Amino acid sequence: MKRPVLARLLLFAFILCVSLPAFAQVTVIFSRHAERAVTPKDDPPITEAGQKRAELLASVLVDSGIDAIYVTELQRTQQTAAPLAARIHIKPTIIPAADTAKVVEAIRAHNSGVVLVVGHSNRIPQIITGLGGPAIVIPETVYNNLYVLTVEPTKSSLLQLHYGDSASVTAQSESMKDTASSPKK
Repeated sequence: MKRPVLARLLLFAFILCVSLPAFAQVTVIFSRHAERAVTPKDDPPITEAGQKRAELLASVLVDSGIDAIYVTELQRTQQTAAPLAARIHIKPTIIPAADTAKVVEAIRAHNSGVVLVVGHSNRIPQIITGLGGPAIVIPETVYNNLYVLTVEPTKSSLLQLHYGDSASVTAQSESMKDTASSPKK
């Protein structure tokens, strides 16, 4: 008599497990804002090279299934996300750059899907670790990285990619070295 009951329980458990959806997984794509102008100091726009990079980012991500975009209050993040947002018809959500906890909370509110975060070299690493990813460092002169974080209930994994030409970054870095080593007049 115990075997039929046990068999039915096992069958019920199997059917329940098979019919439940897979565990929730969110993919978060992080991009630092594109190249920025030197002035004004408080909220510089992106440069012409930055605009080209923003267009390239849109081309790279247009078919990635992004269903939410998060940017900061600073125009360089908004301008970087704008071409993609226009192409996929999603209005970016603005969260203050200093409020990384709010970004983490907003991402964790997603049960599934693909999210884009356009942020800053000093804040993206904090958001990644806040979501369970590894510690990273984004150099101040690098604009061509994409970080793809897969957030699952028990673990997270991070993939680093590059997009676009890094020549403008290298030229800018070399220019900064020349300026730093040249005598001040």
